[in-house]
Amino acid sequence: MKLMEIIAPGAVVAKLESATRDDVIRELIDALVKSGAAAPAIRDELVARVLDRERKGSTGFGRGVAVPHVKHPSVTKMSAAIGLAPRGVDFNSLDKQPVFSVFLLLSPEDRPEQHLQAMEVIFKNLSKDTFRRFLRQAGTNDEVTALLEEADGQQLAG
Repeated sequence: MKLMEIIAPGAVVAKLESATRDDVIRELIDALVKSGAAAPAIRDELVARVLDRERKGSTGFGRGVAVPHVKHPSVTKMSAAIGLAPRGVDFNSLDKQPVFSVFLLLSPEDRPEQHLQAMEVIFKNLSKDTFRRFLRQAGTNDEVTALLEEADGQQLAG
């Protein structure tokens, strides 16, 4: 599985406008709805479920990254949005540091193994200092997409 297989076309937000965790989540869910990866009818429920998941335990894993995620019965294809917060957002991260890169993952409820594979691919890349640094420096949606494609290419080579 590759990052570009997960990231919904049109769901890359190189400059998030939101300044809070909850608003970042709403903005990324809206990007997924706009891209066609999630139905508008379930938008509010997806937001509520992701926020509920955050209340149970932050998905801000440290090193400036967060991976909020949710499984939903109306989601038919796994997809993710990626957003960059140049000023950082408080995600109540484990290391108490602001988050600059957010991958929001939506998964079908009936395919938990696919959800785990996607999380593994995302974390494998986010664990690399170089990837996080370049991601944080990306200024446009095209630059983010090019970085994701490059990461996928290195995955094949490695």
